[in-house]
Amino acid sequence: MNMNKRAFLKASGASLAALSITSTALASSTQKATSNKDTLKNITKGVSAITAAEREVRIKKAQKLMQQMNISALIIEPGAAMDYFSGIQWWRSERLTALVIPQQGKVGIVCPFFEEPSIQESLAIDGDIRVWQEHESPFERIKQILVDRGINLAKGKIGFENSVRYFVQHGVMNLLSNLQHISAEPVTRGCRIIKSHHELQLMHKANEVTLLAYAEVYAKLEVGMTSSQVKSLMSNAQSALGGSSPWNMALIDQASAFPHGSKKKHIIKEGSIVLMDCGCNVHGYQSDISRTFVVGEPSKRQRDIWQTVRTGQQIALEQAQIGSPAGLVDDAVRKHYQAKGFGPGYQLPGLSHRTGHGIGMEGHESVNFVHGEQEKLRAGMCFSNEPGIYIPGEFGVRLEDCLYMTDKGAQWFTVPPDSLDSPIGKVARFT
Repeated sequence: MNMNKRAFLKASGASLAALSITSTALASSTQKATSNKDTLKNITKGVSAITAAEREVRIKKAQKLMQQMNISALIIEPGAAMDYFSGIQWWRSERLTALVIPQQGKVGIVCPFFEEPSIQESLAIDGDIRVWQEHESPFERIKQILVDRGINLAKGKIGFENSVRYFVQHGVMNLLSNLQHISAEPVTRGCRIIKSHHELQLMHKANEVTLLAYAEVYAKLEVGMTSSQVKSLMSNAQSALGGSSPWNMALIDQASAFPHGSKKKHIIKEGSIVLMDCGCNVHGYQSDISRTFVVGEPSKRQRDIWQTVRTGQQIALEQAQIGSPAGLVDDAVRKHYQAKGFGPGYQLPGLSHRTGHGIGMEGHESVNFVHGEQEKLRAGMCFSNEPGIYIPGEFGVRLEDCLYMTDKGAQWFTVPPDSLDSPIGKVARFT
């Protein structure tokens, strides 16, 4: 184990004790490099899932927006939006399952007859399930729901959630040809883009899980490990801590200059850069954290690039102000990077991707910290903050922590580290 990691482990007991929450768990995981999955305990038991009452409020908000926009109904396929409004967690196939939100009245669910018991298991609201047999048309069931809600089929608009497949839209509109089909995005995004206190709490917990897992994995990084071994450690750690559906990326040396990785096999050597991008969910809400480590003694160049990225993160945080266009966050970071000789713009070596993306029930949601984005920042919006620097043929550095907007500006879910010698950071206080 190298001196930097040894110093980190020795100091962690004192420095991590200052964390606002879970200091004991994080100190334990970083002090015991030989610990295993069994030493990590589920930390998510103290947070509750979104309730049926909360989903009913969401539906009422959607219906209010629909009334304002003169939209008669929304059609939503399985995915985050369906879960958001109904709790239904399902997949997509050639057999249609759909959520229908009328402008007024009870929502409807259309599904195959033999799938109804399974759909009922995750349905978290009072919904009207309409089943169709294999020889029948699911689109007729959608039409009947609208008729039963008193919706005028002679004129009006029907909104399709943006990920709805073409054959679904085509099948519905063949039966409702007098209606105009439009995007449901103004309604669905209008509801989902501003997170409630409960949603923020779940995202905070998910990010806490991922950060604690990073501390566990960093303590175990060794020369000779492959990317697959590192990812396996991270997956096990996030799962043990209570994170669901963990995902993990580990890029070593030259592969770290590819923001989303390389298929070539890389092995950790003394002095290797290890860039990790990982996350999980807690009751459906996502984390997304990146850390860049050096196994061994960092070079001056590694330290300089790492610190430039850390400064870029801080610039992004400070630029994120209520009422300011989201694109200005990206512009501020690139101005700093260009002054350091990177770029200009999205050119390499430099920052070849946006500074951050929206996040919530999906890992990537609108709005983005990207040049030209005019959407103004509002309290309740959540973003990743990840202004990496990538040097082809050498290495890349990315530090990523998620933030949420408040009336007082941007606040971290997890606070980035300030030094490559102590590269984990800490869990921010959430109130």
